[in-house]
Amino acid sequence: MSNVVIVNAKRTPFGNFGGAMMGFTNVESGAMAVNQAKGDFPAADIDQLIFGNVYPGSGLSPARQIIAAAKWPIESNVLHVERACCSSMSAIGIGFERIRSGRAKVIMAAGAEAMSTIPYMIPQLRWGTRLGDITIYDDLIVRNPYLNTPMAQYAGEVGVEWGEGREQQDEWAMRSNLLAIEAWEKGLFKDEIFPVEVTQKKKTFTFEKDEHPRSDTSMEKLAKLKTVYGSPTVTGGNASGLSDGASAMLIMDEDVAKERGLKPLARIVDWVSTCSEPRNSPLLPAIASKKLLSANNLTIDQMAVVEINEAFAPMPLVSSRVLCDKNLDKAKKLRERINVKGGAIGIGHPVGATGCRITMTMMYELRRRKEQYGLAAICGAIGQGDAIILEAIY
Repeated sequence: MSNVVIVNAKRTPFGNFGGAMMGFTNVESGAMAVNQAKGDFPAADIDQLIFGNVYPGSGLSPARQIIAAAKWPIESNVLHVERACCSSMSAIGIGFERIRSGRAKVIMAAGAEAMSTIPYMIPQLRWGTRLGDITIYDDLIVRNPYLNTPMAQYAGEVGVEWGEGREQQDEWAMRSNLLAIEAWEKGLFKDEIFPVEVTQKKKTFTFEKDEHPRSDTSMEKLAKLKTVYGSPTVTGGNASGLSDGASAMLIMDEDVAKERGLKPLARIVDWVSTCSEPRNSPLLPAIASKKLLSANNLTIDQMAVVEINEAFAPMPLVSSRVLCDKNLDKAKKLRERINVKGGAIGIGHPVGATGCRITMTMMYELRRRKEQYGLAAICGAIGQGDAIILEAIY
């Protein structure tokens, strides 16, 4: 089987809900990201664009639309992946498996979410109603259709069940925000970010920094926030930020990279997708990670940098306990290596783009530290989980 390597990875800055990126559709931001990740590599030589995107609003096959918007050859092949928050990590993983099996040589894996453009839904409007109310519902609220429960509710409940209550979740949120600010101050996102020219209210400016981190966050302010959606602990402060943005990663057969004179950044060791009981979402990053580590005869202690997506604070808190077999002291030590530049609570979470984002953030930090292995893991709504292991190449 072929070795699969990453040769480039780029993302837009993530804009706040209704913020700097609100004027861009999934197609527009996605096209920018794939062209930045492509660099000088010929689009005609990319076997497939695999694109992760979750919410409606872009029309039919946004991946095909991106081909046109990015001005790639119209014959370019595409695949649209929708696995909730896992989507763009799954895009990387599917591309990895295609290359490793010899079915492709070069893949562009990407994801985007324009959460500011997500529409309200009016199911009765198509055919009307003879009598009674017409219901408008917000597709932006992440609810489990089987449990008929917002994900924030059971994420908070499971967090409490694992001993990670409101105070611990607020502390993690504070950490995420402060680390994101510190990383920006130190220029630690410069390898992955590209600037975007934005025009709003007849003014044009360059947007080049994530909007979500807040320098005025404090534990006192977090403690005053009300819980949401019936959750015992989750608030707007310890949940991920609704965001707009896109991310992309160019991966290929290692032999192709050598032939083209391209210097690989990392080797994809392996990827796994898994599913479980939907209420187990805070455990799913760990469940996927343990499965992946075991399959590759590796341990969590060998992972120098770990990313666990912060859909809500219980995800990294509970998953770290699971990864350490419920040993809290070990979990606390592991947390020192988790989301070291902040996570989705601090940076933002455009859901279709995040899986790719945490993978590249982990990769660039792994290389900065001159370490060998890194792990990224993410849960997705209705009981889904992905994990990926990279080995840095120097």
